[in-house]
Amino acid sequence: MNTSKYSDRELVWSLYGTQGLLFLLTVGLLFFLHDQPAELGEYFQLDFRELFLFGMLPALVVVAVDLLLTIKLPSHLYDDGGINRQIFRSRSFWHIVFLCLLISFVEELLFRGVVQAHIGLVGASIIFALIHVRYLTKPVLFISVVLMSFMIGLLFWWTDNLLVTMTAHFVIDFVLALYIRYIEKEEHA
Repeated sequence: MNTSKYSDRELVWSLYGTQGLLFLLTVGLLFFLHDQPAELGEYFQLDFRELFLFGMLPALVVVAVDLLLTIKLPSHLYDDGGINRQIFRSRSFWHIVFLCLLISFVEELLFRGVVQAHIGLVGASIIFALIHVRYLTKPVLFISVVLMSFMIGLLFWWTDNLLVTMTAHFVIDFVLALYIRYIEKEEHA
């Protein structure tokens, strides 16, 4: 059900604006919290085995559980007010790729690379969940985003590799966006 009072264009620009603000916050925190902001580069390791085992596989499990819940639970429990549907339903494939890359890069850089590195897994996961404000009144969605955040936080804790968490975040967002764009759209047509 689409209850958004905003146009598709307004929602997408809002998403870009939010990611831009989060990126600026990340840069500010990096310079405030680090003597050497370049230290963040230590968290980027291109290890394809690690990306697959700790990035892709856990993300696909999250996607499978999420889709199962979407299918099995009454729709009102898993409805975000139609925001995700409105954002992704008419985007091109490549725009979805770009949006998901942007979101996973910015949010993981901030929440794992800066916040979790300074206040820990629990604090970063709770703050990550809280910025998804529209889920606060939707217990199933909120619990889902909290658990996803803890899982991604654990991946960072185990690997110290932001590319792993960015991969996991990207795969989750991308596959669910494709579901909305190509499958769910047909079901709700």
